[in-house]
Amino acid sequence: MSEVVTGVFRSLKYFNYRVWASGAIVSNIGTWMQRTAQDWLVLTGLTHHSASAVSIVMSLQFGPQLLLLPVSGFAADHFDRRKLLMLTQAAQGALALGLGALTIAGVVQLWHVYVFAFLFGCTTAMDSPVRQTFVSELVGDAELPNAVALNSTSFNLARMVGPAVAGFIIASVDTGWAFVLNGLSFAAVLVSLCFMRTHELRGAPRTARTRGGLAAGFRYVWARPDLKATLIMLFLIGTFGLNFPIFISTMAVSVFHVGASRYGALSSMMAIGTVTGAFSSAHFSRPRFRSQLVSSAVFGLGCAVAALAPTYWTFGAALVVIGIASLIFLTTTNSLMQLSTEPEMRGRVMAIRLAVTLGGTPLGAPIVGWVADHGGPRWAILVGAASGFAATCVAVRALATERSRDGNALAADD
Repeated sequence: MSEVVTGVFRSLKYFNYRVWASGAIVSNIGTWMQRTAQDWLVLTGLTHHSASAVSIVMSLQFGPQLLLLPVSGFAADHFDRRKLLMLTQAAQGALALGLGALTIAGVVQLWHVYVFAFLFGCTTAMDSPVRQTFVSELVGDAELPNAVALNSTSFNLARMVGPAVAGFIIASVDTGWAFVLNGLSFAAVLVSLCFMRTHELRGAPRTARTRGGLAAGFRYVWARPDLKATLIMLFLIGTFGLNFPIFISTMAVSVFHVGASRYGALSSMMAIGTVTGAFSSAHFSRPRFRSQLVSSAVFGLGCAVAALAPTYWTFGAALVVIGIASLIFLTTTNSLMQLSTEPEMRGRVMAIRLAVTLGGTPLGAPIVGWVADHGGPRWAILVGAASGFAATCVAVRALATERSRDGNALAADD
């Protein structure tokens, strides 16, 4: 056991992290059940295979990351993160139960899904920066990269289970029950937060409540070439590449003509890759900028192969590669940005990171959805491939520029 906690799973030696991880895995499974069921409901139950409708749901769900950026970053830096998480997790659970009740009652309409997606987006926008920076309070900076990677592992292990379970529930019972089970799963996180040893939390310093707090975050990022390059890469891939609900659902329905269970299996295949990528990241004691360059290039290549995949299983294999690359990329950017940022600025910087990564979805998802509807799903995935290659070019340029200077951050990092 000692070898385990000093290796890949070393963050588990902390009691609070063990409690947090046990609750998170249950909730994460519910989250992936909800995502799969929601896309399937829109695509096959409320529309006739409309990728544009799915893209609107994505836009409404991720758009609040931008709208609430001034509030979410401030909250993560100034308030008790544990208590904030209790509020946001409870709100998400209530919303899932509400959508489930409408669906089971048979009265759900497309506009209902739009409204719930937006409300989910608002609660997630407040929850995400707090949840990501809360990890440092559980384990401290020394084990932060490992804890971030294990969080990603948990999230993506759930990605293997959740869609498959959702596909079974949709086929055998009703889509609404997937929403209800997700709502109940949030109780696991709430219980874990209640059972934490609060005296062992490593509280970050709170900044003074002054005007211009968000502006200070932007000035901080603007003065850091490494952070700017990372955010540009995140914008490109987040806006045009991380549209998997559109990619997978449209390929499953329009190209391979499979049912709910095999659609869920595709998401689980991708999760095999993301879990592999998360485990690989957990081995790293120090995140490196070079990993962002390589993983963005592999992401673009994986999307290109997926777009040309002739069979269902070839497409699934390409999703494994995409999953590995995307998780290494996202985990590296998360750890690198947190560790290279002053503790009192982390909440705002991570809120900016999330806003750039997910807030671009309202722009990218409708474009990708339109391409899928008018040019076909394969062309939509090629848009994702282009985003990976463009991000790689940004990384190459950043390294070349920084290496022309002495003592720079990126060159020193590699």
